[in-house]
Amino acid sequence: MIKTLAKCVREYKLASILTPIFVVLEVVMEVVVPYLMASLIDNGIKKGDIGYIWQMGLIILAAAFLALAFGALSGRFAAVASAGFAKNLRHDMFYQIQNFSFANIDKFSTSSLVTRMTTDVTNVQNAYQMMIRVAFRAPFMMIFAMIMSFNVNASLSWTFVVFIPIIAIALYIIIRFAHPVFTRVFKTYDKLNNVVQENLHGIRVVKSFVREEHEVAKFGKISDSIYKDFSKAERTIAFNMPVMQICVYACILIISWFAAQLIAYGDMTQGELTSMFTYIMQILMSLMFISMTMVMITMSKASADRISEVLNEEIDLKNTETPLDKIPNGEITFDNVSFSYAKDKNKLCLKDININIKSGETVGIIGGTGSSKSTFVQLIPRLYDTTEGNIYVGGINVKEYDINALRDSVAMVLQKNVLFSGTIKENLRWGNENASDDELVRACKLAQADDFIQRMPDKYDTYIEQGGTNVSGGQRQRLCIARALLKKPKILILDDSTSAVDTKTDALIRKAFAEEIPDTTKIIIAQRISSVQDADKIIVLDGGTINAVGTHDELLKNNAIYQEVYYSQQKGSADNE
Repeated sequence: MIKTLAKCVREYKLASILTPIFVVLEVVMEVVVPYLMASLIDNGIKKGDIGYIWQMGLIILAAAFLALAFGALSGRFAAVASAGFAKNLRHDMFYQIQNFSFANIDKFSTSSLVTRMTTDVTNVQNAYQMMIRVAFRAPFMMIFAMIMSFNVNASLSWTFVVFIPIIAIALYIIIRFAHPVFTRVFKTYDKLNNVVQENLHGIRVVKSFVREEHEVAKFGKISDSIYKDFSKAERTIAFNMPVMQICVYACILIISWFAAQLIAYGDMTQGELTSMFTYIMQILMSLMFISMTMVMITMSKASADRISEVLNEEIDLKNTETPLDKIPNGEITFDNVSFSYAKDKNKLCLKDININIKSGETVGIIGGTGSSKSTFVQLIPRLYDTTEGNIYVGGINVKEYDINALRDSVAMVLQKNVLFSGTIKENLRWGNENASDDELVRACKLAQADDFIQRMPDKYDTYIEQGGTNVSGGQRQRLCIARALLKKPKILILDDSTSAVDTKTDALIRKAFAEEIPDTTKIIIAQRISSVQDADKIIVLDGGTINAVGTHDELLKNNAIYQEVYYSQQKGSADNE
């Protein structure tokens, strides 16, 4: 874990090194001041030597200013190093997530990834700042102050040694009980973020079903769980301060008692006693800061582990050593393909799929809910890898292609059409960032989107809200189809992506495809028979297997599943009339 996170320091190594250096210099100055003060009291004030007082006063003032300067520099470099470290953590995590396959993404929930990139990174950032500053300052302060105190009076200084193991044991007990709670609470944060994300994403559904109170109750329950966990952890950590205070005041009382006797017998001066009290506070405050640092590290360890999980996640889809970047054509072959999301041969979603789709063909896919239609097409651009068997595109195993090149040649319009905040032009150029305005218009005409765009106030410069909430479902689908067409793909996959458009528009889209992109292989998943009846062939999926393959007329004669779907839709259309 430490090795993984250390890689993210990178260009902030210098700031991370300079911070403890300036911290040590600051500590040296702070430790020297009490020693100089003792000399000032004993050799200047007690003897009335004004010249010595001025001399030592200026030296002490210079030491104080140096301590201030070193402290400011250490603080500045610590802030730069920790903020930069956090920036690199977020960058590396986000970059890693972009390379995740669907299987990797399925392993982490969206809300969990958001928590890891925000709350967890902030925790690690704070811990890192304390480690390079406080974690260096406290031990060095304790060591230097201990050396100086033994130099002043060795017999009294042994008092500190007695209390150090007491504090260490108390700190160990606190950390042991607090760490599991922090580990649990960050997992609860994932649930909280998931509830918030779902609520905001589906706020229209929540309001339409008047489920606000239910959502508030659900949020409140998880929020209360976080409150209880944090309260428990904070109650445990709260013991840290009383233990430290007991040790500090006990130390002061014991040293005061023995020092009074030493002064009475002339074995110790008032200046030495003053410096001893200062060293007591420095040593015990150092121990307190060490305990605070350990507590912060305990809190951040759970976060660091969660961040490391993302950074160390093995990406299961990789290129070969010499991947191919040219896809010759859109021919697709499934050779005895089986697939399981769990990678378990006993839990297959697709079983023994054998099919050949010629380049330029239009293929329809029909099947009931849960028949693995979407899974079937997601294997083509390697969003997942097959569990058994192989898939070939252009006569070459998809695993031989460069993943980006393959996916650039396969355009998918998924069931859940996503538009991003920005203008229509900006959204369309996701398909081809260099597309000209004429190319945008042509793609939109093919997708039957140009007409409604022209009626918008700013036409192609109309701003699309996040998720495309200011356009209808059918408009959103057509924009996504146009975006896919701009890739000029060799294979175009429409995963039930015309379900929200009327049958006339659906027919116009299919007609445009047949006339304008005849060489592109088109795979259309649909619930409506009318969307696929003109296809070169139709695949009927049932329970993850191919039940039948044929044209509309062939299946209508010979396949029971296809007949049932067709006649139920025909009956529904007649009833609506």
